Amino acid sequence: MDAELRIGDQVKSANVSILPLVSTEEDRLGTLLMIEDTSTEKRMKSTMSRHMDPTIADQLLAEGEDVLGGRSIEATVFFSDIRGYTTLTEPLTPQAVVSLMNEYFTLMVEHITREEGMLDKFIGDAIMAAFGVPVPHDDDEDRAVRCAIGMIRELIAWNAVRSKTGGAPIEIGIGLNTDTVVSGNIGSPKRMDYTLLGDGVNLASRLEAANKEYSSRILISENTVKGLKGTYRLRDIDDVIVKGKTKAVRIYEVLDYHTDESFPSLMDVVGNFAEGREAYRLGDWDKARGSFETCLSLHPSDALSKTYLDRIVRLRQEAPSDWDGGWVMKTK
Repeated sequence: MDAELRIGDQVKSANVSILPLVSTEEDRLGTLLMIEDTSTEKRMKSTMSRHMDPTIADQLLAEGEDVLGGRSIEATVFFSDIRGYTTLTEPLTPQAVVSLMNEYFTLMVEHITREEGMLDKFIGDAIMAAFGVPVPHDDDEDRAVRCAIGMIRELIAWNAVRSKTGGAPIEIGIGLNTDTVVSGNIGSPKRMDYTLLGDGVNLASRLEAANKEYSSRILISENTVKGLKGTYRLRDIDDVIVKGKTKAVRIYEVLDYHTDESFPSLMDVVGNFAEGREAYRLGDWDKARGSFETCLSLHPSDALSKTYLDRIVRLRQEAPSDWDGGWVMKTK
Protein backbone atom coordinates (compact mmCIF):
# COMPACT_ATOMS: atom_id res chain seq x y z
CA MET A 1 0.00 0.00 0.00
CA ASP A 2 1.15 3.53 -0.85
CA ALA A 3 4.36 2.44 -2.53
CA GLU A 4 6.63 4.83 -4.44
CA LEU A 5 6.74 3.93 -8.12
CA ARG A 6 9.34 5.57 -10.34
CA ILE A 7 8.54 5.78 -14.07
CA GLY A 8 11.34 7.56 -15.89
CA ASP A 9 11.62 10.97 -14.26
CA GLN A 10 8.18 10.76 -12.64
CA VAL A 11 7.46 9.47 -9.13
CA LYS A 12 3.98 8.09 -8.52
CA SER A 13 2.19 6.85 -5.42
CA ALA A 14 0.62 3.47 -6.00
CA ASN A 15 -0.96 0.47 -4.36
CA VAL A 16 0.75 -2.65 -5.71
CA SER A 17 -0.76 -6.15 -5.51
CA ILE A 18 0.94 -9.35 -6.67
CA LEU A 19 -1.23 -12.47 -6.99
CA PRO A 20 -0.50 -15.97 -8.32
CA LEU A 21 -2.67 -17.19 -11.20
CA VAL A 22 -3.70 -20.85 -10.69
CA SER A 23 -6.03 -22.94 -12.83
CA THR A 24 -8.89 -25.02 -11.43
CA GLU A 25 -6.52 -27.99 -11.74
CA GLU A 26 -4.06 -26.00 -9.63
CA ASP A 27 -1.61 -25.58 -12.50
CA ARG A 28 0.47 -22.41 -12.30
CA LEU A 29 -0.52 -20.08 -15.11
CA GLY A 30 1.59 -17.08 -14.13
CA THR A 31 1.47 -14.00 -11.90
CA LEU A 32 -0.89 -11.01 -11.84
CA LEU A 33 0.74 -7.66 -11.05
CA MET A 34 -1.84 -4.93 -10.36
CA ILE A 35 -0.74 -1.28 -9.96
CA GLU A 36 -3.30 1.29 -8.81
CA ASP A 37 -2.17 4.89 -9.28
CA THR A 38 -3.13 6.76 -6.07
CA SER A 39 -1.14 9.97 -6.68
CA THR A 40 -4.22 12.18 -7.06
CA GLU A 41 -5.96 10.63 -4.06
CA LYS A 42 -2.84 11.02 -1.92
CA ARG A 43 -2.44 14.66 -2.94
CA MET A 44 -6.07 15.42 -2.15
CA LYS A 45 -5.91 13.63 1.20
CA SER A 46 -2.74 15.49 2.13
CA THR A 47 -4.41 18.81 1.33
CA MET A 48 -7.69 18.05 3.11
CA SER A 49 -6.10 16.50 6.19
CA ARG A 50 -4.33 19.79 6.96
CA HIS A 51 -7.73 21.44 7.41
CA MET A 52 -10.06 18.85 8.92
CA ASP A 53 -10.35 15.55 10.68
CA PRO A 54 -8.79 12.77 8.51
CA THR A 55 -12.06 10.82 8.71
CA ILE A 56 -13.90 13.67 6.98
CA ALA A 57 -11.09 13.93 4.43
CA ASP A 58 -11.56 10.25 3.59
CA GLN A 59 -15.29 10.82 3.01
CA LEU A 60 -14.55 13.63 0.57
CA LEU A 61 -12.19 11.61 -1.59
CA ALA A 62 -15.21 9.90 -3.15
CA GLU A 63 -16.15 13.27 -4.71
CA GLY A 64 -12.90 13.47 -6.67
CA GLU A 65 -11.01 16.70 -7.40
CA ASP A 66 -14.22 18.72 -7.88
CA VAL A 67 -14.23 19.52 -4.16
CA LEU A 68 -10.89 21.31 -4.59
CA GLY A 69 -11.70 22.92 -7.92
CA GLY A 70 -14.10 25.51 -6.49
CA ARG A 71 -17.76 25.69 -5.55
CA SER A 72 -20.25 27.96 -3.79
CA ILE A 73 -21.55 26.73 -0.47
CA GLU A 74 -23.27 28.19 2.57
CA ALA A 75 -21.00 28.12 5.61
CA THR A 76 -20.55 29.74 8.99
CA VAL A 77 -17.15 31.42 8.96
CA PHE A 78 -15.16 31.71 12.20
CA PHE A 79 -12.35 34.13 13.11
CA SER A 80 -10.55 34.48 16.44
CA ASP A 81 -7.62 36.64 17.49
CA ILE A 82 -5.56 37.20 20.64
CA ARG A 83 -5.90 40.61 22.26
CA GLY A 84 -2.65 42.45 23.05
CA TYR A 85 -0.45 39.78 21.47
CA THR A 86 2.66 42.01 21.39
CA THR A 87 2.35 42.95 25.07
CA LEU A 88 1.71 39.33 25.97
CA THR A 89 4.75 37.92 24.17
CA GLU A 90 7.24 40.80 24.48
CA PRO A 91 8.80 39.57 27.77
CA LEU A 92 9.07 35.97 26.52
CA THR A 93 11.95 34.23 24.77
CA PRO A 94 11.34 32.98 21.21
CA GLN A 95 11.20 29.41 22.55
CA ALA A 96 8.62 30.40 25.17
CA VAL A 97 6.49 32.17 22.53
CA VAL A 98 6.47 29.08 20.32
CA SER A 99 5.60 26.85 23.26
CA LEU A 100 2.80 29.19 24.39
CA MET A 101 1.26 29.47 20.92
CA ASN A 102 1.46 25.73 20.28
CA GLU A 103 -0.35 25.02 23.55
CA TYR A 104 -2.94 27.71 22.83
CA PHE A 105 -3.64 26.49 19.28
CA THR A 106 -3.87 22.88 20.45
CA LEU A 107 -6.55 23.77 22.99
CA MET A 108 -8.53 25.94 20.59
CA VAL A 109 -8.39 23.66 17.54
CA GLU A 110 -9.72 20.76 19.61
CA HIS A 111 -13.06 22.59 19.85
CA ILE A 112 -13.18 23.10 16.07
CA THR A 113 -12.50 19.41 15.50
CA ARG A 114 -15.05 18.35 18.11
CA GLU A 115 -17.79 20.23 16.25
CA GLU A 116 -16.57 18.84 12.88
CA GLY A 117 -15.49 22.24 11.62
CA MET A 118 -12.72 22.91 9.13
CA LEU A 119 -9.53 24.65 10.23
CA ASP A 120 -8.76 26.96 7.34
CA LYS A 121 -5.49 28.51 8.50
CA PHE A 122 -3.49 30.20 11.25
CA ILE A 123 -2.81 33.88 10.51
CA GLY A 124 -0.16 34.82 13.04
CA ASP A 125 -2.02 34.43 16.34
CA ALA A 126 -5.42 34.38 14.60
CA ILE A 127 -7.49 31.34 13.64
CA MET A 128 -9.74 31.10 10.60
CA ALA A 129 -12.17 28.19 10.44
CA ALA A 130 -15.53 27.28 8.93
CA PHE A 131 -18.52 25.09 9.67
CA GLY A 132 -20.43 23.57 6.77
CA VAL A 133 -17.35 23.32 4.55
CA PRO A 134 -16.64 20.99 2.90
CA VAL A 135 -19.25 18.74 4.58
CA PRO A 136 -22.52 20.55 5.43
CA HIS A 137 -24.64 19.73 8.49
CA ASP A 138 -28.15 20.92 9.29
CA ASP A 139 -26.87 22.69 12.43
CA ASP A 140 -23.61 24.33 11.34
CA GLU A 141 -24.56 27.64 12.97
CA ASP A 142 -25.05 25.86 16.30
CA ARG A 143 -21.77 24.00 15.89
CA ALA A 144 -19.93 27.28 15.34
CA VAL A 145 -21.55 28.94 18.37
CA ARG A 146 -20.87 25.91 20.59
CA CYS A 147 -17.27 25.95 19.41
CA ALA A 148 -16.89 29.65 20.30
CA ILE A 149 -18.47 29.17 23.75
CA GLY A 150 -16.26 26.14 24.40
CA MET A 151 -13.14 28.07 23.42
CA ILE A 152 -13.86 30.93 25.83
CA ARG A 153 -14.62 28.52 28.68
CA GLU A 154 -11.43 26.60 27.89
CA LEU A 155 -9.45 29.84 27.87
CA ILE A 156 -10.86 30.93 31.24
CA ALA A 157 -9.86 27.60 32.79
CA TRP A 158 -6.41 27.71 31.18
CA ASN A 159 -5.83 31.28 32.38
CA ALA A 160 -6.62 30.13 35.94
CA VAL A 161 -3.93 27.46 35.65
CA ARG A 162 -1.44 29.88 34.05
CA SER A 163 -1.97 32.48 36.79
CA LYS A 164 -0.62 30.04 39.38
CA THR A 165 2.76 30.10 37.63
CA GLY A 166 2.73 33.84 36.95
CA GLY A 167 1.50 33.59 33.37
CA ALA A 168 -0.34 36.59 31.96
CA PRO A 169 -3.98 35.95 31.01
CA ILE A 170 -4.85 35.49 27.35
CA GLU A 171 -7.98 37.17 25.99
CA ILE A 172 -9.45 36.58 22.54
CA GLY A 173 -12.22 37.92 20.35
CA ILE A 174 -14.36 35.69 18.11
CA GLY A 175 -16.49 36.66 15.10
CA LEU A 176 -19.03 34.43 13.30
CA ASN A 177 -20.99 35.01 10.12
CA THR A 178 -23.09 32.71 7.93
CA ASP A 179 -23.17 33.34 4.21
CA THR A 180 -22.57 31.82 0.78
CA VAL A 181 -18.82 31.61 0.18
CA VAL A 182 -16.53 30.21 -2.50
CA SER A 183 -14.36 27.29 -1.42
CA GLY A 184 -11.51 25.68 -3.30
CA ASN A 185 -7.80 25.05 -3.66
CA ILE A 186 -6.35 28.53 -4.18
CA GLY A 187 -2.79 29.74 -4.64
CA SER A 188 0.12 29.35 -7.05
CA PRO A 189 1.44 26.14 -8.61
CA LYS A 190 4.12 26.08 -5.92
CA ARG A 191 1.77 26.57 -2.98
CA MET A 192 -1.95 25.74 -2.96
CA ASP A 193 -4.30 25.92 0.02
CA TYR A 194 -7.93 24.93 0.43
CA THR A 195 -9.61 28.12 1.66
CA LEU A 196 -12.70 30.35 1.50
CA LEU A 197 -13.38 33.65 -0.27
CA GLY A 198 -16.25 36.14 -0.27
CA ASP A 199 -17.97 39.01 1.54
CA GLY A 200 -19.18 36.57 4.18
CA VAL A 201 -15.59 35.84 5.12
CA ASN A 202 -14.77 39.54 5.38
CA LEU A 203 -17.75 40.22 7.68
CA ALA A 204 -16.73 37.43 10.07
CA SER A 205 -13.24 38.93 10.25
CA ARG A 206 -14.62 42.42 10.95
CA LEU A 207 -16.92 41.11 13.68
CA GLU A 208 -13.93 39.50 15.37
CA ALA A 209 -12.13 42.86 15.34
CA ALA A 210 -15.29 44.67 16.52
CA ASN A 211 -15.15 42.87 19.87
CA LYS A 212 -12.67 45.55 20.95
CA GLU A 213 -15.21 48.29 20.26
CA TYR A 214 -18.05 46.48 22.07
CA SER A 215 -16.03 45.11 25.01
CA SER A 216 -17.23 41.62 24.06
CA ARG A 217 -15.72 38.21 23.40
CA ILE A 218 -18.09 36.61 20.87
CA LEU A 219 -19.98 38.55 18.18
CA ILE A 220 -22.25 36.89 15.61
CA SER A 221 -24.25 38.28 12.70
CA GLU A 222 -28.02 38.17 12.26
CA ASN A 223 -27.38 35.70 9.42
CA THR A 224 -25.98 33.22 11.93
CA VAL A 225 -28.71 33.92 14.49
CA LYS A 226 -31.43 33.13 11.94
CA GLY A 227 -29.99 29.64 11.43
CA LEU A 228 -29.64 28.69 15.10
CA LYS A 229 -31.71 25.75 16.28
CA GLY A 230 -30.62 25.80 19.91
CA THR A 231 -31.36 28.40 22.58
CA TYR A 232 -28.54 30.70 23.66
CA ARG A 233 -28.18 33.77 25.84
CA LEU A 234 -27.82 36.45 23.16
CA ARG A 235 -27.78 40.22 23.41
CA ASP A 236 -28.83 42.34 20.42
CA ILE A 237 -26.07 44.93 20.56
CA ASP A 238 -26.08 47.02 17.38
CA ASP A 239 -26.93 47.62 13.73
CA VAL A 240 -23.57 48.23 12.09
CA ILE A 241 -22.42 49.36 8.67
CA VAL A 242 -19.09 47.74 7.86
CA LYS A 243 -16.45 49.14 5.53
CA GLY A 244 -17.46 48.91 1.88
CA LYS A 245 -21.17 48.42 2.65
CA THR A 246 -24.15 50.77 2.90
CA LYS A 247 -26.70 48.44 4.52
CA ALA A 248 -26.56 47.85 8.26
CA VAL A 249 -26.16 44.34 9.67
CA ARG A 250 -27.58 43.47 13.09
CA ILE A 251 -25.05 41.84 15.40
CA TYR A 252 -25.42 39.92 18.64
CA GLU A 253 -23.22 39.10 21.61
CA VAL A 254 -23.11 35.49 22.84
CA LEU A 255 -23.05 35.37 26.65
CA ASP A 256 -23.36 31.65 27.45
CA TYR A 257 -19.80 31.30 28.74
CA HIS A 258 -20.61 33.59 31.69
CA THR A 259 -21.35 32.39 35.22
CA ASP A 260 -23.43 34.12 37.90
CA GLU A 261 -20.17 35.43 39.34
CA SER A 262 -18.78 36.84 36.10
CA PHE A 263 -22.09 38.43 34.98
CA PRO A 264 -24.67 38.87 37.80
CA SER A 265 -28.33 39.32 36.80
CA LEU A 266 -27.43 38.51 33.21
CA MET A 267 -30.93 38.02 31.79
CA ASP A 268 -32.27 41.09 33.61
CA VAL A 269 -29.49 43.12 32.02
CA VAL A 270 -30.26 41.61 28.59
CA GLY A 271 -33.94 42.55 28.97
CA ASN A 272 -33.25 46.14 30.02
CA PHE A 273 -30.58 46.47 27.34
CA ALA A 274 -33.10 45.38 24.68
CA GLU A 275 -35.48 48.12 25.85
CA GLY A 276 -32.65 50.62 25.71
CA ARG A 277 -31.69 49.53 22.19
CA GLU A 278 -35.26 49.93 20.95
CA ALA A 279 -35.49 53.46 22.38
CA TYR A 280 -32.02 54.22 20.98
CA ARG A 281 -33.08 53.14 17.47
CA LEU A 282 -36.11 55.45 17.72
CA GLY A 283 -33.97 58.37 18.93
CA ASP A 284 -35.68 58.48 22.35
CA TRP A 285 -32.48 59.38 24.20
CA ASP A 286 -34.02 59.85 27.65
CA LYS A 287 -35.69 56.45 27.69
CA ALA A 288 -32.60 54.78 26.25
CA ARG A 289 -30.36 56.38 28.86
CA GLY A 290 -32.65 55.19 31.65
CA SER A 291 -32.53 51.59 30.41
CA PHE A 292 -28.74 51.56 30.06
CA GLU A 293 -28.34 53.09 33.52
CA THR A 294 -30.55 50.30 34.89
CA CYS A 295 -28.21 47.78 33.25
CA LEU A 296 -25.26 49.36 35.04
CA SER A 297 -27.08 49.32 38.37
CA LEU A 298 -27.60 45.56 37.91
CA HIS A 299 -24.07 44.91 36.64
CA PRO A 300 -21.67 47.87 37.16
CA SER A 301 -18.98 46.22 35.01
CA ASP A 302 -21.14 46.12 31.88
CA ALA A 303 -18.86 48.14 29.61
CA LEU A 304 -21.26 47.94 26.66
CA SER A 305 -23.93 49.90 28.54
CA LYS A 306 -21.30 52.55 29.30
CA THR A 307 -20.47 52.68 25.60
CA TYR A 308 -24.10 53.39 24.75
CA LEU A 309 -24.38 56.10 27.41
CA ASP A 310 -21.33 57.79 25.86
CA ARG A 311 -22.92 57.48 22.40
CA ILE A 312 -26.13 59.14 23.63
CA VAL A 313 -24.18 62.14 24.93
CA ARG A 314 -22.51 62.49 21.53
CA LEU A 315 -25.73 62.01 19.55
CA ARG A 316 -27.56 64.62 21.64
CA GLN A 317 -24.86 67.12 20.70
CA GLU A 318 -24.81 66.19 17.00
CA ALA A 319 -28.62 65.83 16.68
CA PRO A 320 -28.49 63.87 13.39
CA SER A 321 -31.52 64.57 11.20
CA ASP A 322 -31.25 61.30 9.28
CA TRP A 323 -30.92 59.02 12.32
CA ASP A 324 -31.94 55.42 11.60
CA GLY A 325 -30.22 53.63 14.46
CA GLY A 326 -27.28 52.38 12.36
CA TRP A 327 -23.68 52.80 13.45
CA VAL A 328 -20.66 52.94 11.15
CA MET A 329 -18.16 50.36 12.34
CA LYS A 330 -14.76 51.92 13.04
CA THR A 331 -12.80 48.68 12.88
CA LYS A 332 -11.59 47.58 9.43
